[in-house]
Amino acid sequence: MDMNCNTKCCATIEYTTSFHDTDAMGVVWHGNYLKFFEKAREALFQKYHYGYRDMIESGYLWPVVDARIKYSASTIAEQTLQITAELAEYEHRIKINYKIIDVKTGKKTTSGYTIQVAVSAINQEMSFVTPKILLERFGLVE
Repeated sequence: MDMNCNTKCCATIEYTTSFHDTDAMGVVWHGNYLKFFEKAREALFQKYHYGYRDMIESGYLWPVVDARIKYSASTIAEQTLQITAELAEYEHRIKINYKIIDVKTGKKTTSGYTIQVAVSAINQEMSFVTPKILLERFGLVE
């Protein structure tokens, strides 16, 4: 499942687009790519046992504060995509890079990133240091 991962902290999923993902022109609506990124990001966090429930239990929320998407090629309904999420930065914030590839052709269709920060679930204050729990779960500290 993670054959496109070049680094340790990476996850790859497959998603087949549906009719409901498309716009009036028959192509996948641009806003749905954030949903696709989210599916891969969720798989990445779950792979390291730090899913959304684990985050809350650890005392932190991780809101997305920045996102970028670059569209290289259109996708349509019933197209199978391989979506890779890779942890690119983890000091002070986390940056996750994404790449979407058409499974049939191997062609990259989309890339981008999201940036998230740690926020205390108790007092809603942003942490300027990456919480140790994330580093431990991802195997980035001993």
